[in-house]
Amino acid sequence: MSQRILSRRTFLAATGAAATVSLIRQPVLAKEATDQGVVVWHDVSEWGVEGRGWQETARYFDRLPAKAEQLVRAAVWNLSRHSAGMACRFETDATAIDARYTLLSESLSMSHMPATGVSGLDLYVRDPQGHQRWVGVTRPTAKQVEASLAKNLDPADEGPREFTVYLPLYNGVEKLEIGVPKGATFTRLAPRQEKPLVFYGTSIMHGACASRPGMAIPSIVGRRLNRPTINLGFSGNGRMEAEVAKLLAELDAEMYLIDCLPNINGTQVAERTEPLVHILRDAHPETPIVLVEDRTYGNAHIYKSSRERHAGSRAALKQAFENLQRDGVQHLHYLAGDKLLSDDSEATTDGSHPNDLGMMQYADAYETVIQGILS
Repeated sequence: MSQRILSRRTFLAATGAAATVSLIRQPVLAKEATDQGVVVWHDVSEWGVEGRGWQETARYFDRLPAKAEQLVRAAVWNLSRHSAGMACRFETDATAIDARYTLLSESLSMSHMPATGVSGLDLYVRDPQGHQRWVGVTRPTAKQVEASLAKNLDPADEGPREFTVYLPLYNGVEKLEIGVPKGATFTRLAPRQEKPLVFYGTSIMHGACASRPGMAIPSIVGRRLNRPTINLGFSGNGRMEAEVAKLLAELDAEMYLIDCLPNINGTQVAERTEPLVHILRDAHPETPIVLVEDRTYGNAHIYKSSRERHAGSRAALKQAFENLQRDGVQHLHYLAGDKLLSDDSEATTDGSHPNDLGMMQYADAYETVIQGILS
């Protein structure tokens, strides 16, 4: 595959074949489901979630392994307790789907991001054409949540439907159960075994400021390309650190996508990019690595300091990319930042973090570069 600099282009992925992907199904055993009244509850940890890169975690829904607490900065460790990017999958013919879960933190929302995105569960269904379509989201008001994800659904006349539930972006989960009415079928779909797309980045990758968990960049891309993804965005702390890079190198990824410029300046970009790439390349000689520039601030058109920051960071990343190419590093790709968001200033919540429109635009750019590499 030739090395190249790629920017966003319009692309509509064909997802109709998604329905043909082989699924790992697990039968429901009586001892594994709890029947309370008219709802039968299923503990998600018994069949697994996608987006979980390590098995040896301190808490089931942590994003980094337990050993990372001694390896990374405290801020990174604390953010890794968030369940961003994780999702469970199942099939059911139920016309109502409930959830009950316990959150790690009492901080359910932020000033610029609603509780639905910070602490909610987000439900999607695969339609007859193979596309995943949104169904419902929870609206947490306390750490302990028991809520309806969907009710009075159309009857499943064609048989059980496949559902995906995305977990909270900026909160952790202690326990999660999915409930369906007694008598409804329920088939657990284990995490897919394909190599995941691994995203390492900042608060933007983490999910700020998506209104729902399913609207984070990796989740959108995963739905469009029908591939598992791992979200390793660490709000304010995606800094290309060697300790994190060594953990990334433990993952058997389909592709690494590195999007850290919003959290570091040009000097740090120059110092850290090449060591990070070498750590990944030494462990995975053939795995594609994509270096991503920072998005343009929504109000950079009127702030010279913002434009200067972008110019400095991007120049440093471009130079590091060229140095790596000159050193013979293979399967290295580049995604320019000036097209990650539209230039009409409408794609962010606060000038920095994408709103849902911005998340879709980001996903457009990522989808294009990923498809170009995999094709």
